[in-house]
Amino acid sequence: MNLGNAVFPVTDGYSMPAEYDIHDGTLMIWPERPGSWGKNKDDARKAFCEIFSQIVKCEKLYVLVSENEINNAREMIYEACGAYKDNVNIIPMETDDSWARDVGPTFVRGPKGNIRGIDWEFNAWGGEVDGLYASWDKDDAVAKKFCEAINIDVYDAHPFVLEGGSIHCDGEGTVMVTESCLLSKGRNPKLSKEEIEQKLKDYLGAKKVLWLPFGIYNDETNEHVDNVCAFTAPGEVVLAWTDNKEDPQYEMSLRDLEYLESVTDARGRHLKIHKLYVPDTPVTCTQEDIDNYIFEEGEDEREPGERLAASYANFYFTNTAVLVPQFGGVNEESDKRAVETLSKICKNRKVIPIASRAILLGGGNIHCITQQIPAPVSNMMRKIVNFE
Repeated sequence: MNLGNAVFPVTDGYSMPAEYDIHDGTLMIWPERPGSWGKNKDDARKAFCEIFSQIVKCEKLYVLVSENEINNAREMIYEACGAYKDNVNIIPMETDDSWARDVGPTFVRGPKGNIRGIDWEFNAWGGEVDGLYASWDKDDAVAKKFCEAINIDVYDAHPFVLEGGSIHCDGEGTVMVTESCLLSKGRNPKLSKEEIEQKLKDYLGAKKVLWLPFGIYNDETNEHVDNVCAFTAPGEVVLAWTDNKEDPQYEMSLRDLEYLESVTDARGRHLKIHKLYVPDTPVTCTQEDIDNYIFEEGEDEREPGERLAASYANFYFTNTAVLVPQFGGVNEESDKRAVETLSKICKNRKVIPIASRAILLGGGNIHCITQQIPAPVSNMMRKIVNFE
């Protein structure tokens, strides 16, 4: 059922659970777009399949695939998931790209534990102002279609433009965003900061919104929050960091740190902030990478030597694990450091490194291609399983 844009979850008592709350499953989209994944998509699909294989060990996996690719995709996905392939649900659906976090629904949970989706308007990260491709109609239709496919009611939030990667939630009334993204001219230019904040509170059932100044340097999404800072527990975050004052990321992260140190969350807690260092050596596009892309007219293009928005904060919680980006090459030590840092913080989950440079070449990372579907769990059951 489409609940329309006159109804908000907050009026129904619904709110967004944290990503580290219990999942029913994860939504992903098979990589096909040659402007993101290249004419040879082997590396990207290998990375996606590794993520599939980890998710299905502890929750359901939903993968959207175009009709043309469905037979090939099914074979590769089932092979990757092996003994857990019964947890795989492949759904035929046309999309423009594979950023499930941004085009899929954001899910909220009601007082009785039931789940609903939110269908934000998607305009390719900036529409006519600075959008990354010329046509995005298929992507904008994904959220509603997916909710219909899994028989979940959906709130229509159009024409409010938002991507899932631009919000992080602690599950206790706090939402975290970046000013650089949500106040960008290509999203909701007719709304004030206060009006945007109220929309977030209305749709997500939030009590407080934290506005970080910046995201990751050269992030083409206008600096999504999920690439720079993430909740790891109520009152606790990791922040992408560098000690290199010559790196443009230094001032951006410093401003974020100063802001986070100055605020409290929705429950009045001062935040515990962990520094999660970015790769010591910037990850850049090679000529070989550029030669593999096939860009459409109006699509944002890359150049040799272009710095990519590499960050370990773009990890994903499954029910039992934390899937962490790894960039390899000269950054092997940086990769290990990130795993060690998150292992100390996320003690109730196994931290699993995922080689993900091929995903980064598409423009995002592990968190960007995944979208959690919360379990329809009552408050009493959540207490029993120690999620509260």
